[in-house]
Amino acid sequence: MQKVLGFFFFLIMVVSTWSQTKVSGIVVDESGEAVPFANIIFKDSSEGTITNDNGRFYIESDNTYTAIIVSFVGYTTQEILLESKVNYDLTVVLPEGEQLDEVVVISGKQSKKNNPAIDILRKIWAKKRENGIRKFDQYQYDKYEKVEFDLNTIDSALIKSKLFKGLEFVFEEMDTSRITGKTYLPIFINEAFYKVYGDNGYGKVKEDLIGNKNSGFSNNQSIIAFVQDLYADYDIYNNYLKFFDKSFVSPLSKTGIDVYNYALADSTFIDNKWCYNIIYYPRRKNELTFKGDFWVNDTTFAIKKINMAVTKSANINWVKEIYIEQEFQVVNDSVFLLKRDYMLSDFSLRKKEESRGVYGKRTTVYDNYVFDEQKPKKFYEQEIDPHDEEIYNKDDAFWTTNRLEKLNKDEQGIYKLIDTIKHVPKFKRLYTLGSVLASGYWEIDKWDFDYGPVFSTFGNNDVEGFRLRTGGRTYFGQNDLWRIEGYTAYGFKDQKFKYGISGKWLIGRKNRVIISGGNRRDIEQIGASLTATSDVLGRSFASSALLTAGTNDKLTNINLTTAAIEFEPFKNLIFKTGGSYRTLKSASPQTFSLDYIDPESPTGISSQTKQLELNVSFEYTPSRKTIGYGVERKDVNDDYARFFLTYTRGIEGTLESDFEYDKVQLFYRNPIQIGGFGRLLTVVELGKTFGEVPLGLLSPVPGNQTYFSIFNTFPNMDFYEFVTDTYTSIHLEHNFGGRLLSRIPWLRDYNLREIISVRGVWGKLSDANIALSAPANIPLRAPSDKIYWEYSFGIGNIFKVFRIDFNFRGNYLNLPDAREFSVTGAFGFFF
Repeated sequence: MQKVLGFFFFLIMVVSTWSQTKVSGIVVDESGEAVPFANIIFKDSSEGTITNDNGRFYIESDNTYTAIIVSFVGYTTQEILLESKVNYDLTVVLPEGEQLDEVVVISGKQSKKNNPAIDILRKIWAKKRENGIRKFDQYQYDKYEKVEFDLNTIDSALIKSKLFKGLEFVFEEMDTSRITGKTYLPIFINEAFYKVYGDNGYGKVKEDLIGNKNSGFSNNQSIIAFVQDLYADYDIYNNYLKFFDKSFVSPLSKTGIDVYNYALADSTFIDNKWCYNIIYYPRRKNELTFKGDFWVNDTTFAIKKINMAVTKSANINWVKEIYIEQEFQVVNDSVFLLKRDYMLSDFSLRKKEESRGVYGKRTTVYDNYVFDEQKPKKFYEQEIDPHDEEIYNKDDAFWTTNRLEKLNKDEQGIYKLIDTIKHVPKFKRLYTLGSVLASGYWEIDKWDFDYGPVFSTFGNNDVEGFRLRTGGRTYFGQNDLWRIEGYTAYGFKDQKFKYGISGKWLIGRKNRVIISGGNRRDIEQIGASLTATSDVLGRSFASSALLTAGTNDKLTNINLTTAAIEFEPFKNLIFKTGGSYRTLKSASPQTFSLDYIDPESPTGISSQTKQLELNVSFEYTPSRKTIGYGVERKDVNDDYARFFLTYTRGIEGTLESDFEYDKVQLFYRNPIQIGGFGRLLTVVELGKTFGEVPLGLLSPVPGNQTYFSIFNTFPNMDFYEFVTDTYTSIHLEHNFGGRLLSRIPWLRDYNLREIISVRGVWGKLSDANIALSAPANIPLRAPSDKIYWEYSFGIGNIFKVFRIDFNFRGNYLNLPDAREFSVTGAFGFFF
């Protein structure tokens, strides 16, 4: 019986191979030069692709075809017969000449005038708000999403390498990509099924997760958060499409005619609808654009099919290919609805053809549309708990019914493969290393403990000298209801131990009621930020930077104890109240004094401040997306605004607390994507202290004496150069993403990114507060006469990981030791 079944499955595989057509090759002109963006299509079909920047292509179909049609504007169309089902490494020569008899086209850059493709494009703009679900007051549909990651460009050298010694069995699951023609090995898959509801009148959308299935990494929040942020939904009719934190110009954008060439290539019936085929490709290199083609209906001017591929010259890191397909179903004469969305990304360290990488593939299928069934507004405010265990334990019958697109053989094999491979010791070691690099913590499963953060192990400052730190946190799982974290550190110069410990407990999931507390005894650079933080273990980079500009000796011994309770009555709105008690004393009194006048002291001066504070705050982060329901959640996105307001009351007398005062602070941060012109990051801070307080309780303007670019600080200002009790500051930083430098021919190939920054602060310091801290041995001044300001010009994406900023001081140049100019840099991995 087993032999019969084996032969039966072998026969199925042979028949499947017979029914497939695979073609790869290169398109060149008569001189042998590669022809990028040429159109490849199976004869008598609408299945096609576009050659890449190097003229290469790969096309695959489950159907059997005997020829392909190769065309490009300005060249004579060629029909290439296929001698077999698999035809690799073809060379197609396109002679110069007209491409189509029916259409007048222009070679090279296409004219914006008298171009039938652009005439059609303008009609798409006029009709886009009348297409799809926008036509209906209410709508609902089922959505099935499948995300897969694959190791690609596998060859014998990789299989035999030491990296995979003992793991050779995994290569039995290899397959070939229908987009690129490269071999790949599936390593991860996640399936999800949603019910989606929307009301165009209310402007509300509700997406309920009904089922989720994962191939072995469901306990790693970092991976899941990365996947969710990576594949956010998009609408091809929008002017800009956001992928990997970058805005690509949509080929259907109203600004598209400035960055794309368009050519009308063909027309035919698709699903009994007459459609035009338009090819598009970039006018310039290095811009965030696509190449591809789309089919559009001749009456509704709704898109029937579209494919988009990012060019290799696009200014994006670590991504070699992005390929997108969307297909729309025809409901009636005037309604085209999204049916299937496919996106493939090829992540690689290099963009060379032979370089290895990882495919990220998302397939989304939409079905069972229902329209004009009105639901009350309250319905859209009620959410299914996305962390319900039942969602993640659906049986096979559920997936058989709701999987809107069947898994192929390789996708089915991922579940079995991952279940096997995750028990192999070598794979565990590789996975652990990747997890440490991503999270900064080393997981020790047998102790339910994470060691780290490993990146904080070493530090240095003028008081402690070389500093060694060790610490960790409890970790039973991604959704722990409580967590304890702590560390100890030792300074080899002052020969003292420091420590910190904190804990938090989620006592109510519905409104996320959390109680927290902790204690820390350490040396800290106070004034590294204006807005106060209640993070008891938080430590500024300025406190232990390995290299500094000038002396870093204005440090403070701090003993801080905190306790708080917070809750979230509405999504992304957090109220918090609590108290803190701190003792402050200079860590280097010879060079930095925190002394103040104290009539009750025998000497009339005190050098130590004891202070009890009570505070209440609220934080609002609209559009923030999170994952997990435990005491600590991870952000899925970083493009949300943050509004934070806090009120602090200083108590005098209780627990020997020294001062009575009130402090109000406001913090606003908003990153804005400005179409195709890059990203603007804005931070505004306001604050005022009512009452008399010494230097340790005032608000120093955050300087930066490190050689690192730290946002929301002033790189040409020293620590404590300005001190305030009332302040207003603003920081503006705009990253153009290479839009300007890509126009310079000799710089174009480096994919550099230009950044400009402007920042300013105004503040004042009352005479009473100046008199109170008169014994201090540093000048007490505030930028009250005029706004202190700086500006910077930066170049980012140097070698893909480095950024350098040239910082200029705008005024207050007559102050002693004023730094007029500085150079700072930063490392980071950004798309």
